[in-house]
Amino acid sequence: MADSKLLPTNEGSADRIVRAVLGVALLSLLVIGPVPGWGLIGLLGLVLLFTAAVGSCPIYTLLGISTRNS
Repeated sequence: MADSKLLPTNEGSADRIVRAVLGVALLSLLVIGPVPGWGLIGLLGLVLLFTAAVGSCPIYTLLGISTRNS
């Protein structure tokens, strides 16, 4: 994905993998977890999966952080 001002690529490979794994784990808590229906947990899981797929974290952008190798 080409860098843009809206979604600059600022996540490295390891960061993206960790986000994807955590996103799937949080989404699975909605289905098999001790308290089904935690909407906030599911939303956080979706956000982590989205940022992993796109390679851009809005919080990193605001703070000027990048884990990507240039």
